[in-house]
Amino acid sequence: MSFDPTSLAWRGHFPILECRSCGQRQVGFVSFYAELTLSFLPSLSCRPAMSVVTRYLVNNLPRLPTRAEKENNVSGGSVLAAIASMTFKQHLIFFSALLCWMMDAFDFFSVSLTVTKLTAYFHRETATVTLSITLTLLFRSVGALIFGLLSDRYGRKYPLVVNMIIIAALSLGTAFVKTWPQFLAVRSLFGIAMGGIWGPTASYGLENIPVAARGLYSGIFQEGYAIGYLMAAVVNLTLVIPRDDWRLIFYVGAAISLFAAGLRLALPESSVFLAAKARSQADGGHADITFFKSAGQALKANWLVCIYGILLMTGFNFFSHGSQDLYPTYLQKGKLLSAHQATIGTIIGNCGAIAGGVFAGALSQVIGRKITILVMIVWTAVFIPLWTLPSSAAGLWAGAFFVQVGVQGAWGVVPVLLNEMAPPAFRAVFGGLAYQLGNAASSASSQIEAIAGESLRTGSGRTERPDYAKIMQIFLGAVCAYLFVVTFIGPEKHGVDFENAAIGTQAGAGQQKFGDRRGTDDIMDTTDKEPEKSAY
Repeated sequence: MSFDPTSLAWRGHFPILECRSCGQRQVGFVSFYAELTLSFLPSLSCRPAMSVVTRYLVNNLPRLPTRAEKENNVSGGSVLAAIASMTFKQHLIFFSALLCWMMDAFDFFSVSLTVTKLTAYFHRETATVTLSITLTLLFRSVGALIFGLLSDRYGRKYPLVVNMIIIAALSLGTAFVKTWPQFLAVRSLFGIAMGGIWGPTASYGLENIPVAARGLYSGIFQEGYAIGYLMAAVVNLTLVIPRDDWRLIFYVGAAISLFAAGLRLALPESSVFLAAKARSQADGGHADITFFKSAGQALKANWLVCIYGILLMTGFNFFSHGSQDLYPTYLQKGKLLSAHQATIGTIIGNCGAIAGGVFAGALSQVIGRKITILVMIVWTAVFIPLWTLPSSAAGLWAGAFFVQVGVQGAWGVVPVLLNEMAPPAFRAVFGGLAYQLGNAASSASSQIEAIAGESLRTGSGRTERPDYAKIMQIFLGAVCAYLFVVTFIGPEKHGVDFENAAIGTQAGAGQQKFGDRRGTDDIMDTTDKEPEKSAY
């Protein structure tokens, strides 16, 4: 078989070449830096010979953004021009979403930062106290499903307000518990409430941002997690440690969460959601029936993407929790640092996380989402030894900084990657549920590290202590390898417009697939037509 090299239809950076004999099309390999065909796989003489798996892998190799994607990225001008074009209300809406996500992290890490004090108060081992972290992560997927569906059905505003009020109440309730079973019960309920934050806030925060600036704002948004952790660490350092009262951090968390609920209540509904809702009302029909019918259609059309999203977020959650949750305890029990020194290490690590997330989010707009994530994973793996081996506090702080640059750098791309990957009408529930099911799968991270570390001992006599370092090195190294592979083989749809997407109550919304740039009017026009066969 021979191929016509003048056939220059492009799939990303790969030309689609047509076989002279059978007319079938095939993807050719080209350099990222020159649009010249280098080689073809001999076995792929024509399309029928290419297996489904091979076609998928070829079409989803990590790549730079295509010409069309680059044009879409800058359709509103440069990043700075896009930011300058935003109104004060748009900035305030984004800050509101960011603040809610910050409080998710603040409340979650309030337990991680006070594990040592909780073990003393409740007379439990470290591995037992970290069970509360596991339960919180396990129950998050319930909240993601509930509040994600409510957000996609009724809007981004009121479900989030209710959610933040519940979080404020449960944070306050945590400070009043007297027994260990009470603490576990409250933290489990907390998990449900916390699980409902990420999906709605990510979709709400990013859908009102110009396309050219979404990569940057994705990084800023995701680092609300690190900022929340940083806030919790500062409160722990300035209030909890000096006064030796673990309850203070939960009082502060309740107050700020209530403020976040009030701010969100004062702001309007998402303009993108309102526009889609207006189109939905013009279609007529029973909204609830249409919504659940569309949800079923979306699941049927996108089930492989849903499974992939869960596998991806499982790796990402192991990535963050494996590098963060037990680290303050490791610094104190494994390296014999003081609580003050361990908290400073946490603060420095989160400064690295913020810098990495913002930088990588902006970089993903230029070199693509997947390539940016892969670079950040390799960066993390390189700095694992510095993260655990130094004997000095300064060396460990430096390791924490550089590891978190990589970990949260990769995470900075996640909000925009998942929103571009999601079925357009169900971005809140897709992103939130994939995120939190991944959280559930990785929920035992801190327990695995704690139990395995305590089973190994280092030193002797008075200096004998758990060998957390060895376990954490192996654990994070394995996670880096898994996440690299899963990211490498996954799909990417760079720079998708959210503005024309339907909502679930709009007829035909469930037929939109991830990355679909068509509006629902276009989809309805083709509902009864024979679908076109893909050339790839």
